[in-house]
Amino acid sequence: MERTIFTCVKQLSRCARPVNSRPIAKTTSFRTTSTQTPTSAHRPRTRCMHTTRPLYMQSRPPKSRDRGPKSNEDTQTDFRELDVLRNTVAPATSIDACTSDGFALNNQVRISGSGLLLIGGEAFRWWPWVKEGGVDARGAMTGKLLNSKGQWEVQPQSWGVLELVYPKPDLLIIGTGSNVTPLAPAVRKYLNDLGIRLEIQDTRNASAQFNLLATERGVGQVAAALIPIGWREGR
Repeated sequence: MERTIFTCVKQLSRCARPVNSRPIAKTTSFRTTSTQTPTSAHRPRTRCMHTTRPLYMQSRPPKSRDRGPKSNEDTQTDFRELDVLRNTVAPATSIDACTSDGFALNNQVRISGSGLLLIGGEAFRWWPWVKEGGVDARGAMTGKLLNSKGQWEVQPQSWGVLELVYPKPDLLIIGTGSNVTPLAPAVRKYLNDLGIRLEIQDTRNASAQFNLLATERGVGQVAAALIPIGWREGR
């Protein structure tokens, strides 16, 4: 039995031995008879075996970019004209235009001199700024919407309609005027406690997103609270 194992080991070492290496010393019971430790010059070199060549793993460039003659079939899809909401009627409260002092809705209603709340398919005029705000000599609306830290803060009584409506919308899109303004933590907590998720944008982008989501998901799921783009913070 020991002779058979020694023969197999000897044949295996002979097959795996490099060309220019010296033969391995004879062994008995898998231990060398020489007492000298082999140096690096006598030690056989190690080979790295690869099953796949790197050249075959590289993708080759196409020989030609010609796709053949253009097809004239009517079944071809033109993705430039693809519109999944083409046959969906836009809500009556979708926003057609944002003006400096108000909004123009899809139902031909023009709102000026105030903000806008769009909840449950209804449009409400909205004055979230404090009472001392009004209209200055240029006709621009002024008031206080920012706290001492520069955060957009609206008093809880300004959101009273959200407490009355049922079921409440899943998402409220807030437009903070011509620029994006961070929301105060107290306002965010108050609205989140009502079970409403928030998204803060400038008024133009907020209006465009409300039109898209209200058409796709319905006015019962998406609401908007918008400040005119001409709003200026008073001192």
